[in-house]
Amino acid sequence: MTPADLPRIQPIEHAPLRERLQHRLDRKTKPLGSLGRLESLALQIGLVQASEAPALRDPQLVVFAGDHGLARQGVSAFPSDVTWQMVENFLAGGAAVSVLARQHGLALSVVDAGVAHDFAPREGLLIRKIGPGTADASAGPAMTSTQCWAALQAGIEVVRGLPGNVLLLGEMGIANTSAAALLLARVAGVPLAECVGRGTGLDDAGLAHKRAVLERALQANAAAVSPLDALAALGGFEIAMMTGAVLQAAHERRLVVVDGFITGAAVVVAHALAPQVLDYCVFAHRSEESGHRRMLDHLGAEPLVDLRLRLGEGSGAALAWPLIVSSVKLLAEMASFESAGVSDRS
Repeated sequence: MTPADLPRIQPIEHAPLRERLQHRLDRKTKPLGSLGRLESLALQIGLVQASEAPALRDPQLVVFAGDHGLARQGVSAFPSDVTWQMVENFLAGGAAVSVLARQHGLALSVVDAGVAHDFAPREGLLIRKIGPGTADASAGPAMTSTQCWAALQAGIEVVRGLPGNVLLLGEMGIANTSAAALLLARVAGVPLAECVGRGTGLDDAGLAHKRAVLERALQANAAAVSPLDALAALGGFEIAMMTGAVLQAAHERRLVVVDGFITGAAVVVAHALAPQVLDYCVFAHRSEESGHRRMLDHLGAEPLVDLRLRLGEGSGAALAWPLIVSSVKLLAEMASFESAGVSDRS
């Protein structure tokens, strides 16, 4: 597999369709532009689906889970066992994202991308394990090139097997804020100090230690400068798998709802490989993780909400979902001045 084998993505821009969608929005019974972000969101979804009457079908919330060798360096406030324990919690329906998925009618799947634990097969669990966690990136590459390509391909195949036309991204992996910070620094060129945050709740001493470890990781992988080399050297199995999933979802003209900092890191890599992937992405929220604002700035992304979240799991994507549904319903069901017999402005 080579970069040329990655899914091809077409830009969504279609000037005549954009004009027709905008006209429909402008003729609704409201002042021009008064529904703000919901209007631009409806326009984007119409362009993604190449339709004046877009519809959201069988939305799939997929949580990709993987362990990280960097966790052995003490960069997280929680032990690595929390990764597999939270996977069990997702499957048992007890996690925040499980509750939100039930509330909003989202099909929830969990992908074992590379957790250091053997799970019993069951409904809702997709075992696509590349290995029992990555290597320690502070001492060398987190993944081999072969492992990275396998993870990308697995993400592509996961999306190919999903119904519907919407992918909501979630993740789980102790130390994966470290991997996301490293990718933001290397792929986007953001200074490392602006990428590193407290993750699961590090104190000041823990944050300083985390920054020092990540600086060593950048130095140990200084030769990994291309997006794919950086992904292999500094990323995680779940981030690489999400990168493949995002590329395939955009290739299939699915809407991609991006959660927070770690899912955003996958989009940073996907964007470096195929810039038009952003046409298909809706960024759910701005998280409290300090690097997320810089990430959104790099991508030119406008998140839907800011609730000071820092949980991950896809929780922000699930919370933003009703706004996405509302934007499509307003386009489809709201009356026009003509149909409602309402006087237009003079």
